[in-house]
Amino acid sequence: MANSGIYWIDQTFNFCVYLLYDLANILGITYEEINVWVFCVIWPIASLILFAEVIRLRLKLTYRN
Repeated sequence: MANSGIYWIDQTFNFCVYLLYDLANILGITYEEINVWVFCVIWPIASLILFAEVIRLRLKLTYRN
């Protein structure tokens, strides 16, 4: 699959692809569908939640007595 020429990157990429294939099989969906869920839905939502948490914690530090 991966062909970057850097062994550990290729191994990590291949592991992740196989993991997504296995997870897709377990969930009864295709590899493409799980890619959409992970990278277009779950990841952006998680990023927004983490960003909001950073803002909340910075405000908490700023207005701390």
